[in-house]
Amino acid sequence: MILILLGAPGVGKGTQGALISKEYNIPQISTGDILRNEVKNETELGKKAKVYMDKGELVPDDIIIGMMENRIKQDDCKNGFILDGFPRTVAQAEAFDEMLKKNGLELHRVLLIDVPEEEIIERLTGRRVCPNCGAVYHIKNNPPKKEGICDKCGSELVQRDDDKEEVVRNRLEVYKKNTMPLIDYYTKTSKLVKIDGTGEIGEIFERIKKVL
Repeated sequence: MILILLGAPGVGKGTQGALISKEYNIPQISTGDILRNEVKNETELGKKAKVYMDKGELVPDDIIIGMMENRIKQDDCKNGFILDGFPRTVAQAEAFDEMLKKNGLELHRVLLIDVPEEEIIERLTGRRVCPNCGAVYHIKNNPPKKEGICDKCGSELVQRDDDKEEVVRNRLEVYKKNTMPLIDYYTKTSKLVKIDGTGEIGEIFERIKKVL
């Protein structure tokens, strides 16, 4: 079973991907993890990627695809895998289709986790983190016992810069610009299924299981 998870920042892709991975015993693969591993292990592709990363530039598609191909040939991908954060563009999606075909594999489903924009903004801007122990709270959904103070270690909670409203809105605009064409691309192949991403984590996972 080969799956792609799509959805805006804050819809819960990471959380649901981990649940799918455990339930179906297939690895969750993120481009970021692959990049870091290849660079750390100083592979040929890792060395090439590092040149771009050190300059703060995007790593070209052919390098990313090469790394992806290496990753999916590993033993833990025999029963399939879930992609989170890849492909990001239609060009990457087309290259990925070619790569699957070349390796005799087929993409089964693209799960688009759908949450209304205002709810995403509320989810992300309401997040508070403890700079000391890393505990995460939400002012509405999971507040600390004492406002602004970590239950675990008593430190003052902070809002991460990328959780501030103007930054969140900007991230959503970037997502729309880059990912909307992908949604169209996968809709045409009849692989895309929209999942309602509102409600409890368990409820959302049940909806995904029904589709799978």
